[in-house]
Amino acid sequence: MKNPKMVPLAVNGGIGFGAKLTPRQLITLGSYLDEDAEVELTTFQQLIIKVEEDKVQQATEELKYAGFSVYKAGNYVKSLRTCNFCKGAEVEGMPVAKELNDRIAGQEVPFTLRPAYTGCPNACGEPLINDIGVIKRDEHFELYIGGKAVGEDAQTGVLLKDGLEPEELYELVDNVLEVYRKNGRKRERMAKFVSRYGFDKMKQELNI
Repeated sequence: MKNPKMVPLAVNGGIGFGAKLTPRQLITLGSYLDEDAEVELTTFQQLIIKVEEDKVQQATEELKYAGFSVYKAGNYVKSLRTCNFCKGAEVEGMPVAKELNDRIAGQEVPFTLRPAYTGCPNACGEPLINDIGVIKRDEHFELYIGGKAVGEDAQTGVLLKDGLEPEELYELVDNVLEVYRKNGRKRERMAKFVSRYGFDKMKQELNI
């Protein structure tokens, strides 16, 4: 008998005040793991588990019911990395972070893309060293692209536009992803894409 095909799923506790899980979530998660199974914890606050292919839909529904967010694993936009929101939901822009995550997480892209968000200029969520970074400054938002945290070519992201209203932010991020999706090469990280394609050319195409 053939071993069942295993499908990776990325799960986390969603966008909230810090990286916290409940006992109910852990029990539900454990029901899909063998005793000796290894669970990968990524730098993006996600747990990677493997589920039998014919149980993916059931697992997804049960994990979501327990309070998890469930995402595809692979060359997709990852869930939004955030800081711990030390000042409260409205002050730190929690609704905007949640909406942005709902819009972009799981989109197909040429290579795994890591977005990050922070609710104040302290930038605890490390938006400047990730592929796409958002900083809330007062009542508006700044969008950075092309950050890279590791390697000899590590670099901070470049400010694409500031003073953005929430709807402007959502639209601009969508447009950035579309430009990357259409013109990026297979397995080309956002930082390399911005360098090759040209930052000024991107701004021109984005009508900035």
